[in-house]
Amino acid sequence: MASRPPGKIEQEQSDQIIEVRGLTKKYGQTTAVDGISFGVKQGEIFCLLGPNGAGKTTTIRMLTTLASITSGEAMVAGFDVSKNPASVRSSIGLVPQELTADDELTGRENLLFAARLYHLPDDQSRVRIGEMLSLIDLEGAAERKVKTYSGGMRRRLQLAMGLIHSPRILFLDEPTIGLDIQTRKKVHEYIRGLNREQGLTVFMTTHYLEEADELSQRIGIIDEGRIKALNSPSALKSEMGTQILVLQVSAAGEDLTEFLKSVPDVTEVTKRGPGLYEVGLSKVEDAIPVIVDGTVRRELRILDLSVVKPSLEQVFLQLTGHSLRDSEALSNVYGQKLQIERMK
Repeated sequence: MASRPPGKIEQEQSDQIIEVRGLTKKYGQTTAVDGISFGVKQGEIFCLLGPNGAGKTTTIRMLTTLASITSGEAMVAGFDVSKNPASVRSSIGLVPQELTADDELTGRENLLFAARLYHLPDDQSRVRIGEMLSLIDLEGAAERKVKTYSGGMRRRLQLAMGLIHSPRILFLDEPTIGLDIQTRKKVHEYIRGLNREQGLTVFMTTHYLEEADELSQRIGIIDEGRIKALNSPSALKSEMGTQILVLQVSAAGEDLTEFLKSVPDVTEVTKRGPGLYEVGLSKVEDAIPVIVDGTVRRELRILDLSVVKPSLEQVFLQLTGHSLRDSEALSNVYGQKLQIERMK
């Protein structure tokens, strides 16, 4: 978000449909979200990427009026979240992590229930339910009870329930958690279609790196309640200033780790397996000849030598000092502490 002088968020015409400044949430002595600031443009898919316990769900809960704001400000769809919660709720759709559809109702009945919660007239509800069932490919299962649905069908129904009232912004909290890869890609298609064809603004959270990379126009990397970086996926990766050389040599022979670390312009070396190395380079053109020459002199045969673009995992590692997987393990401990704090 463009920098502005400190103060109240201006209620003015802007291409940003979500504006956040200094947003903080505390549970007792535990800070779940720590003074984050960002903006979301109208019509974009924006993703908060981070491990469980990083503050993603808490951020969504504050922006959707489900959790109070300890300090800071947030404007959603032109409304102050703290001062006009009802107006915010009427402007947004929310698909939480938890599956909230009633198992004993049919798919159609669940959509009708959601429509009534948003006070849609009956004639409008019938039209929207038909549109939603078609959109998510559940027309053939509309009269079946939800308890007979697969996990993917339940997720798609949940998506439709959040869209039934034609919101301006759709909030998705870990929308594909627990789904297999094929079903996950199907949900991705729905999200992209809604954004492309209807101009719907989508705010989503995930800890799946490939999901953030594939879907988002911009990503906010969040860790320990703080935004570490905010940009497009391609820009985040290019900002690393490091390229990755993948070197595969014949397994039998000298370990090249120390040699590779000694080469000028090498920033890091990771041995991925027998004879397989990932080498971070600040200047590819200068380092590669030295690496090739040194490998050949050690009488090792080069099986593969290729330069690949940095990944979001590497971006996360550089920004936070640990990988997303390591952070997941740390966040489990953090999450347990937070749950205890909430219960006090």
